[in-house]
Amino acid sequence: MAAVGETAEKISSLSIKDGSSNADLAASAPNLQKNLSILSAEQIELAKMLLDEGQSHLFAHWSEPGVDDEEKKFFFDQITRLNSSYPGGLASYIRNARNLLADSKTGKNPFDGFNPSVPSGEVLTFGDDNFVKFEENGVKEAKNAAFVLVAGGLGERLGYSGIKLALPSESTTGACFLQHYIESILALQDASCRLAQGPCQSQIPLVIMTSDDTHTRTVDLLESNSYFGMKPTQVKLLKQEKVACLDDNDARLAVDPQNKYKIQTKPHGHGDVHSLLYSSGLLDTWHDAGVKWVLFFQDTNGLLFKAIPAALGVSFTKEYHVNSLAVRRKAKEAIGGITKLTHTDGRTMVINVEYNQLDPLRRATGHPDGDVNDETGFSPFPGNINQLILALDPYIEELKKTRGAIKEFVNPKYKDSTKTAFKSATRLECMMQDYPKTLPPSARVGFTVMDTWLAYAPVKNNPEDAAKVPKGNPYHSATSGEMAIYRANSLILRKAGAQIPDPVVQVFNGQEVEVWPRITWKPKWALIFSDVKTKVNSGCSISQQSSMIINGQNVFLQDLSLDGALVINSVDEAEVKVSGCVQNKGWILEPVDYNDSSLSEEVRIRGFKIEKVDQLEMNYAEPGKFSF
Repeated sequence: MAAVGETAEKISSLSIKDGSSNADLAASAPNLQKNLSILSAEQIELAKMLLDEGQSHLFAHWSEPGVDDEEKKFFFDQITRLNSSYPGGLASYIRNARNLLADSKTGKNPFDGFNPSVPSGEVLTFGDDNFVKFEENGVKEAKNAAFVLVAGGLGERLGYSGIKLALPSESTTGACFLQHYIESILALQDASCRLAQGPCQSQIPLVIMTSDDTHTRTVDLLESNSYFGMKPTQVKLLKQEKVACLDDNDARLAVDPQNKYKIQTKPHGHGDVHSLLYSSGLLDTWHDAGVKWVLFFQDTNGLLFKAIPAALGVSFTKEYHVNSLAVRRKAKEAIGGITKLTHTDGRTMVINVEYNQLDPLRRATGHPDGDVNDETGFSPFPGNINQLILALDPYIEELKKTRGAIKEFVNPKYKDSTKTAFKSATRLECMMQDYPKTLPPSARVGFTVMDTWLAYAPVKNNPEDAAKVPKGNPYHSATSGEMAIYRANSLILRKAGAQIPDPVVQVFNGQEVEVWPRITWKPKWALIFSDVKTKVNSGCSISQQSSMIINGQNVFLQDLSLDGALVINSVDEAEVKVSGCVQNKGWILEPVDYNDSSLSEEVRIRGFKIEKVDQLEMNYAEPGKFSF
């Protein structure tokens, strides 16, 4: 009973202390005191912590003992989760929030004293000897890699009610993003082990960070599709918890307006992936298994694995501790820039600086034109696409110090210029790409710049928002994301010598996009450019209205002339040589109305469907050598 008495004393003193600033606090602590008998010793300790941190308002409307007792216990269950899932506990979260909210209110510049410059990194041009060399090194090194997919969000922002991983990346095959990612990792795994001269890790690990919103549906997607060919033991799901919302600049936790025994919560951001990996123990397991690299990626970029082999090759060759995959960006484009920041006290760090901060930062540090394009027509600051490659050993050492905690920020929406009240509850957030902020100057932090058409076509905007994007800027919609896949595949084949015509321009869902031949292939057919060059010759030609799907490892296109639709399915043990003229009515892109509720969401958010009028399908289910 000592704990109860001590708590009662603390409640009494806090009620008096806080009463002058908020009249209802004087009544709140006694309500808690009356209910102490239904609480465990651990719950009482949590209550004391909340009172210490100025949260006595949480108990202001508690009922008498015997009323809502189960809801009161639920409240402490939630507090327990919030306390255990945040590095340093809920008290640390509240204190961090107060500091960050104070900085936000005063308008403190997070980059005060820092001077921006362009860091060192590797700028690659697709298809040249340097690019091919890095790709081949990356495939060899892939056997020593682990992949981490950050996938905590639903597709609501896209106009899609499912999880984003379940959304088809393109319409010719209907393969969802998760299927494409897993098949790409498996293709890397097989290719890397074939090239291995020493011991080969037989399975490349995949971690998927989920949330309360996505966890069950991600499990269902994997299990209902037999993990898309992966061993279930290869895949590990880590569920991210949400964080408490904040009501005011004093970091008072926000009570749910629909339930007085519940705290409002929101996602903390994908930066939580680092603390989840640290607490899971997976990093040490990977280290013991010989893993050297951890590759982080996000959930709806259908081009990403075309860039990963070369980027991994850069990390291996340059011995980078941190390698940020980037694309060329136009000055002031709405994408963050990879920047070296040097403080007046000598500190340096290489991090992503958001586009709306980079331009004023440049102007404030002696560059009156701000963020401008150089002689190449692009900003010298590479565009961050949130794909990170970390060397495992230094990553483990850093996380031993930080426990995976990432520097946070807060972005409250104030009611007015006094900045004393919020329009709605806010919360602290953290970003995966801010990991380098805590690294010592000795850390080797660099970047790898790829052509945008090869590496970056995220799907994140719904049709209405995409249609409002200024002309010439990327739509980042399901429409543009799919067309980007066809464009990339067409350009890769063209670079390998095939005759591919220029695209036509069409409008779908109010978005003007380039329409290239609808060409797709399984990752096992061609992981890297040298694979394509060995399987396609310069006698091949594909018309603009054509569609082609290659589903087989050893398919060779030799003097093929395609004007229509061609589907090739073959087992890995079959070698298929495809030549001659294929002509048919093919598959037609048919525009659809986004508001047509009779259509599926997957079709509506694209603004078109593929009408499969005619095709030639070639199936080779047995081993052997075949020619067409």
